[in-house]
Amino acid sequence: MELWIALVQLVAEVQMFKKVDSNQSKITKALRDFGATVQHLHAVGKGCPDLLVGYKGSNYLLEVKDGEKPESQRKLTPDQVIWHYDWKGQVVVVNSAQEAIDTIKKLSGIV
Repeated sequence: MELWIALVQLVAEVQMFKKVDSNQSKITKALRDFGATVQHLHAVGKGCPDLLVGYKGSNYLLEVKDGEKPESQRKLTPDQVIWHYDWKGQVVVVNSAQEAIDTIKKLSGIV
């Protein structure tokens, strides 16, 4: 049983180190400075978007891609394509901190 618990803990730790786009921390900081709350979801995997953003009583899902990379390296993964297709709510792909803020403004009715 102890071995099983150790294995589960190891898998959980590996899940924590899922690939994160290099600009995700900048985007998170910018959104928090803007007044939003941000929950990282990238460790969920299976195509789930990177960020859950709360702003003025509403929630928004953002998939972060690194706008500094060539377009060919910013494509959604197959799991992300399926997740976005199947999701019955809102999800937006953002490439920069400014785009993330502009998206939240637009979706929340500020712009």
